[in-house]
Order: sequence, then C-alpha cells, then structure tokens
Amino acid sequence: MNPLLSIEDLHVSFRMGREGGQMRRQQAVKGISFEVPENATVALVGESGSGKSVTAMSILNLLPSNAEREGRILFQGRDLLRSSARELQAIRGKEIACVFQDPMSSLNPVFNVATQICEPLMKHMGMSRRQALVRAEELLYEVGIPEPKRRLRAYPHEMSGGQQQRVMIAVALACSPKLLIADEPTTALDVTIQRQVMELLAKLKASHRMSLLFISHDLGVVGEISDRVVVMRHGQVRETAPVEQIFNSPQDAYTKALLACRPSLTDDASRLMVIDDHIAGRSAAPPAATKDADAPVVLEVKGLRKSFWLQQGLFGRREFKAVRDVSFKLRRGHTLGVVGESGSGKTTMGLSLLRLHEQSNGSLGGEVLFDGQDLLRLGGADWQRMRRRIQVVFQNPYASLNPRFTIGQTLREPMEIHGIGADAAEREARAIALLRKVGLDETAMAKYPHEFSGGQRQRIAIARCLTLQPEVLVLDEAVSALDVSVQAQVLNLLRDLQDEFGLSYIFITHDLAVVKFIADEVLVMQNGSVVEQAATAELIGAPREDYTRRLLGAVPRGYTGRAETAAAV
Repeated sequence: MNPLLSIEDLHVSFRMGREGGQMRRQQAVKGISFEVPENATVALVGESGSGKSVTAMSILNLLPSNAEREGRILFQGRDLLRSSARELQAIRGKEIACVFQDPMSSLNPVFNVATQICEPLMKHMGMSRRQALVRAEELLYEVGIPEPKRRLRAYPHEMSGGQQQRVMIAVALACSPKLLIADEPTTALDVTIQRQVMELLAKLKASHRMSLLFISHDLGVVGEISDRVVVMRHGQVRETAPVEQIFNSPQDAYTKALLACRPSLTDDASRLMVIDDHIAGRSAAPPAATKDADAPVVLEVKGLRKSFWLQQGLFGRREFKAVRDVSFKLRRGHTLGVVGESGSGKTTMGLSLLRLHEQSNGSLGGEVLFDGQDLLRLGGADWQRMRRRIQVVFQNPYASLNPRFTIGQTLREPMEIHGIGADAAEREARAIALLRKVGLDETAMAKYPHEFSGGQRQRIAIARCLTLQPEVLVLDEAVSALDVSVQAQVLNLLRDLQDEFGLSYIFITHDLAVVKFIADEVLVMQNGSVVEQAATAELIGAPREDYTRRLLGAVPRGYTGRAETAAAV
C-alpha cells in the first residue's frame, strides 16, 4: 500500500544575505526521508533547532520567502515541491490542515469563532453562510466546547488556552483533511488540558480516519499518541522506528539520551542527565542529599489574598477572588513547588507576594513576612532595599529581556540602580563572572537577546537576578517553554546555584515531574485556594486529594505497551 505522505531526500536552507559577493545559506534540513501511512500517527521529535518544524512547514510551503527546498514531498503521488501556488492553496486546509503551538497567534483576534470556522467551509466546500454555521456548531460540539451555539459568537480572547486550541482543531478539521499536522499543540498547556487535547486528537484521528503528523520535543507525550517515531537532530534523521521499539530498544545514542534526560516521577537523582552525558556514557548521578528540615525560615506567607475588579454591564463591576488565604513557610536553601491547572491562581499568588499586582486593580491582603518585615506594607526606600533580596524569573525570557540592551547592559543596569559594585569596572567583572556561572562566556556581553537560544536567554535572565545577590527567587514557569535537554541543563543550574548560594526558590509550574526533581515541598492550588500541601515525596507517593491525583494521572508517561500500537504501524 502506498503511503499517504512520502518525504524523500528533503533539503531545506535559508538565504542569509550576501557576504563578499557570495550568498550565504544556512542549511536547516539535510536530506531527510520518512513516510506517513494512511490512518496512522507519525511523530517528529528532537530538540529545538533539530529541523522538525521546518520539515513539517515545508510540506505546504509555509516557510518564509528566503527558504529553498530540494528533494520530493509526495502527497497521494503528487509532488508538492513542484505544485503551483494555486494548487497548494487548494490543498491547504482541505486535504492537509495544521494546528500550531500557540492558538492565540494562529486565530485572528478581530474575528469571532464562527467566522474563522466558516471561512474554510465556504472556500473549500462551497457552503453557504447558513450551512457553514450549522457545520461550525457541529464541529465545536465534536471538539468538546460547551454551549457550542453560544461560543460561535465568542472571540479568541474570551476563551481559555485549552478552548482556543480546541477551536483551532475545529478549524483544521472543518474540511475533513486526510492529513493533520500538529506542531507542538500541547506544549503551552497544563497537564490536564494537555491530556484532554491528546485524547481529543486520538479520538478525532480514529473517527475521521485521517493521518496525524505530530511534532514534539516531549517523548512522554509522543509515546502515548504515536504509532511511529522519527527522531531528528541537526537537520538529520537519527532513527526511525515503531513507537514500541523507540521506547523499549532504541538504537541510536541520541534517542537513548532524549528518553533519559526528561525528569521522572520515580527517580531521586541529584542531577538530571543531559544529552552529552548520555552520549559520552557517563553514569547517573547519586540520589539527592536530604535538606536540613530545621533550616531558618526566610519567607512566611499568611492568609495572602488577591482580588480583581471585573467589568459587569455598562457601569457595574464584580470582584473576582483570584487568590484565597494562601499560607506557607519557605526555608533557606529549600524549594517550594507550586502546581495547579491554568487559572488555579499560582502565578497570581507569586506575583502578588512580589507586589507586581498592586491594589489599584483589586484588593491585596494578608502578610508576606521577609526578614521580619511585611513586604505588602513596606514603602519608599525600605521596599526598594527589600526588592534586591527577592527576585523573579519569568517563563518567556525574550519578553522579559530588553531587546535594545546588550547582555552587558542588561546585567549592569540592576547593579547601577541598587549601587552594587564600587565602579563600572567592578560591575563589569561581576557581570562576566555571573555569565560564566550560568554557563556562558564574556563574548555574550556585547550581544543582544535575539542572538541566543531560548535556553541561553533563560540563563541570562537568571544571571540578571543574581546580580542583586537575592535570597529568594520566584520562578514562574521558568522551564516550561524549553525542550527536555535544555530544561535539564537549566534545572541542574538552578540546583547548583541553590547549593552554592543558599538560595530559596518558589517554583511555579504545571509539570509535576519537574516538581519531583526540584522541590522539597509542594503546594497544590485550585481555584485560588491551597487544596493540599506536603513534602514532595509524600505528595507524589500518596496524594490525599482527588484533584492532586487527577494532576498526577494526567502526567504523560510515554509508551506503556499499548497492544494496538504494533498493529497500527
């Protein structure tokens, strides 16, 4: 039987401009080949920069204008590389559809949901507006959107991240495509929503009898959804095999490394193995040492509350309670993990204790005691001095780093504001030393944020915090946007810095496997309240609350011996 899609010796490069009269080219994909059978799920996996998204976007030529493609991409026998723009336009959305990582960037913010689902139905299927609206409602129901008729009138910003992704899936499925390309569709979602989207894609694939090309860096997710796996690195295919073989007997050293560097709910190692460790054959790290249970308390939060005023009607408003009576103690050198679904209040809690949510847009109450002083009631110079000692690292370092500042300026600025260092030369030396501490060298000082990878930018954000010699770091989803190998490097770095400087962390995340590695104690939040709080080993091993058990049950565990996998491949 002929495959639905066959990629043969595909090369993709990007023109980077002229230098010395010659056109410079950056090669992203270097002669890869693989097939997608009918009614099957094939996963493309690899680190950021491996070429997996470039490969997928090459299929429908959704690459920028400076891209050059060679080879063959056969879809039902037609070579898409040699199809005209008109022919590709007829295929896009009708026979091959795409679902991307960030639905808010993919959905048009000025059109409601009905308009965006109806557009492909009217364009490709020749439906009238009335017919398309009926079908749009059916599609919303099929992807699990409650009250689909009412939701047709909603705009993307009025929906949660999980609902936006479901709408994007509904748009992609509108014309019943034969192939659905899903490019990191669950990366930005919390574990329970991720689980729902994965189950939805599997159900829709079966009911529509379509093929799925699933792109991810997370082998835990890939193992649960795919029939066959293509492992990529540096633009080349390292291994292709059925999912069972990839998980039970991987042949390539890089595949073995990818499988092993992801945090686990069962391991207790003091360090995560990274890609180079595995390839070099280094042994696993010993178990982590037990922390001092009687270490001094550096931060105590009592009854923290945060509300927001929401518009209601033309002149009215109502109070939304985002954080409700949260209390905890954080000890020196310890990490408190804060977990929960999107909307649980965990990020609002972290930003509120830092006073990044002030009372101007809603009430802020409770106590945040740091060195005997209540941070919520400090003002003027006292608050400025205290801000040095408690810092924050955000999820997206590219958004939190000033794109117009060099890395040197980024690191020197907080020291200049807070009077750290005797002169410019001393501040420069401190900045370079901190860069080395986070695994970069002094050549980074003259560069700008866009010249670094996501993992390197996150290291720079951590170095910027360390310029002020803080005692507490609030890390808000600081590793959730990173692929597993870079995530392992940053988590190891955080643990090393904690051991060296005695730092205390509030680690906010939706990934319980990461919490298992980094945290000593876990706070589980739901609807703004703490539903469970316990030592990490106790909470992972014997959770008391149903909500915590649901969070743990939603964690992707990779291939678990599905009987149907071998038959499907």
